[in-house]
Amino acid sequence: MSGRQQVLVAGAWRDEVEPIGELRAHNPATGEPIGPAYPVSGRREVEDAVAAAVAVAETFSATDPERIAAFLEGYADGIEAEADALAEVANAETGLPVSPRLRDVELPRTTGQLRQAVRAVREWSWADPVIDTAGGLRSVFGPLGKPVTVFGPNNFPFAFNAIAGSDFASAIAARNPVIAKVHPLHPGTSEKLGRIAHAALVAAGLPAAAIQLLYGVDPSCSDLLVGQGAIGGVGFTGGRSGGLALKAQADAAGVPFYAEMSSINPVFLLEGVLEQRGEALAQEFFASCTMGSGQFCTNPGLLVVPRTAAGDAFVAAAASRFDAAPEQVLFSGDGKRHLNAAVDALRAAGAERIAGGGDPDRPGYWVRPELLAVDGARFLADPASLQTEAFGPVGLVVRSDGHEQAQAIARAFEGNLTATLYRAADGRDDAAASALITLLRPRVGRLIVDKMPTGVAVSPAMNHGGPYPATGHPGFTSVGMPGSIRRFAGLHSYDNVPDALLPPVLRDRNPGGVWRRIDGEWSTGDAGAAG
Repeated sequence: MSGRQQVLVAGAWRDEVEPIGELRAHNPATGEPIGPAYPVSGRREVEDAVAAAVAVAETFSATDPERIAAFLEGYADGIEAEADALAEVANAETGLPVSPRLRDVELPRTTGQLRQAVRAVREWSWADPVIDTAGGLRSVFGPLGKPVTVFGPNNFPFAFNAIAGSDFASAIAARNPVIAKVHPLHPGTSEKLGRIAHAALVAAGLPAAAIQLLYGVDPSCSDLLVGQGAIGGVGFTGGRSGGLALKAQADAAGVPFYAEMSSINPVFLLEGVLEQRGEALAQEFFASCTMGSGQFCTNPGLLVVPRTAAGDAFVAAAASRFDAAPEQVLFSGDGKRHLNAAVDALRAAGAERIAGGGDPDRPGYWVRPELLAVDGARFLADPASLQTEAFGPVGLVVRSDGHEQAQAIARAFEGNLTATLYRAADGRDDAAASALITLLRPRVGRLIVDKMPTGVAVSPAMNHGGPYPATGHPGFTSVGMPGSIRRFAGLHSYDNVPDALLPPVLRDRNPGGVWRRIDGEWSTGDAGAAG
């Protein structure tokens, strides 16, 4: 016994196989370590995890989908049965409030995602079966036949956790084993989730090695998780530098890499709406920017505000709120250092602090909300530097002179998860809004009107993705089933294959009643034979 908590490898909870190191969770408010020690896995451990996942991939891909659905449903039930205990552990490790954030919002979202995956599995909606009777061709999305590696982020201990979140549920729904590299900031939460998942997996009669859980991994081993052909795909949520380093390894090995990496989520406030309700917008922006200490990937990090009297009044109202804001706590010391470095980079590029800021003199990972501002012309002179993501309660106001400059600013944006426009209710801003929408549409995954971007609805119509560098691919979403499942699937085409040799969902008669596209029209599997 090493004295450290166990990893889930090769179908069982076991002690680490080699002493590489350890990690501990920390109380963000004090910076002090809490809870037990967890192992940092070395090469032998990671090799074992990958080999075990590969060994069951073929069996798992041929599993009856109803067993997959039973596992996901049982896992959701198990999480709900332990909801209070899970929320308490996550609160201790992240500083996020038990209520409403963890217990009332994020945890139900997590179980909701798992149950959406159940529905997608049972309805085959993710598989998108298509039958071309004239050409004798049929296609359907199916398992990769290889494991998927999932890297979880620091800011969602439940909903994006590598052992429970959307990437995990999506990969399992497509019948791929998962190697979960959970985030080291919440190991206790992840272990508890992992034990619930493992019990549900076994209860559903699925291969026990279909899920592996690692807390920390020696950086020299990352190639095993992303950079070899034994891996079918990777889901990553985290910072840009780490994401790009892993993506380079995956690209070199030809492994599909789906990453959500960074976004400043620009917001345009047009002249008319500022005249109508500028004071209310100042409060709306402040609340969104500082929600969860600003640690949301959809945090509104940059506002484009016209240089008008109403624009001046908005900036003054927003600044007063940032000046009066209490200190907020971040997840980690690294998070605080990265935030301070981002603010320094923005100021070096020409932004000025107009409200809040400063480093609180207290233990833990506390910061003061901060508002910066820069002239539109200065932004256009160095748009790359002034799009530095500040992951925390920090906002940058860009003051624009006229519609043409606002449009030039829009053209200068790199890829983002979201962009937002606020316009007047009486239509006076609609022409300006239309011009901006044309420019912003190819630069973002989700275009929003008249509400702040913070928060992501778990809906089949959601796109939590966007062009590079927000993500690694503009055509996929990490939230919203069935779309998110297709990232971890292959498109399987069948040419002149007899009915008896086809997957059931593609056969001429499908008593399961699955909806399929047949010669361009949607039909149930009972709707008649194909030729």
